[in-house]
Amino acid sequence: MTQQIPLLARYAESLFWMARYMERLENLARLVDVTQTFESPGLENEAWDSLIRIYANETHFAETHDGLEPDAVKRYYVLERQNPNSIISSIEAARMNARTLRPLISTEMWKHLNVFHRDLLQIAEHELQGDNLSRLCSRIKEGVQAHTGITEGTLFRDQGWHFYEMGRLIERADQTTRLLDIKFHRMLPKGSEDRRHEERTQWGGVLRAVAGYHAFRRIAPVEFLPQHVAGFLLTDPCFPRSVLLCLSQTEWHLTQLRTSYGLRGTRTALEQIEDMRAALLDRSAEQIISIGLHDFLDGMQRDLIGLAASVGDAFFRDWKPSLQQAQSQSQSTAQP
Repeated sequence: MTQQIPLLARYAESLFWMARYMERLENLARLVDVTQTFESPGLENEAWDSLIRIYANETHFAETHDGLEPDAVKRYYVLERQNPNSIISSIEAARMNARTLRPLISTEMWKHLNVFHRDLLQIAEHELQGDNLSRLCSRIKEGVQAHTGITEGTLFRDQGWHFYEMGRLIERADQTTRLLDIKFHRMLPKGSEDRRHEERTQWGGVLRAVAGYHAFRRIAPVEFLPQHVAGFLLTDPCFPRSVLLCLSQTEWHLTQLRTSYGLRGTRTALEQIEDMRAALLDRSAEQIISIGLHDFLDGMQRDLIGLAASVGDAFFRDWKPSLQQAQSQSQSTAQP
């Protein structure tokens, strides 16, 4: 059978956002786990403040909390529904989209997401403390990875699959740039002794936060420098979470939608990807750092927001990003 059934815009939108929320869920679990593991005695507040900055939640957190306490930040990112980036908010948004997608997704995907959702709703306060938090984060990461595996093995490879993958890849690239932006400037070593300490601990924590430590060590020199980490996360062509690879794969999915399904509206997004790739490859990591890594990553994040908007404008029902969505890339319209 070769007949292709047209994909409704609301289904394309829900697939895109379900993938984004699940990817965000795993990334947040990694960041919470790594933040606790590598927080320095006496500097706990600074470590957890970095997490707030990664998700651009400084204003919202200050409005809803009296002070910056590690326990408050942990609860904010795990249990609080008023935080659109929290683990609870993300899994509920993912399930809401999955409910819209019942005619498209497999029974296995739906069952697993429901069980996973129910499991996370039962998180207790004591699980946010000490080793319990690490075990909780591992459980969350494994739950998302199980979802990814089930999706890989059961989701029909039609137009919907391409929208699902684009959502996952754009979210992944965005999370990588945010992590690198905040962590790089907070951990630049100030001397030779600081350099050795950072290489052994904090830079390893950054790489573990993106599940890239072992991959990086396979290709990095023994005495690696911060620019080696930045270059790996930005432009490595083989690392699944590098910005360059995420953009290249997004480009492939857009091309497939145009050539295999005759979908118009991909031109703007494809041109944006070409511009972003040129920005990544025209300079070395050392040159990017010398002229200003923060400004470069800030521009890359804006470009990723623009790329998502181009996909939404072309294929979804009503893409109207608000200020909050520009900061955290939350879903633009409520799903039925």
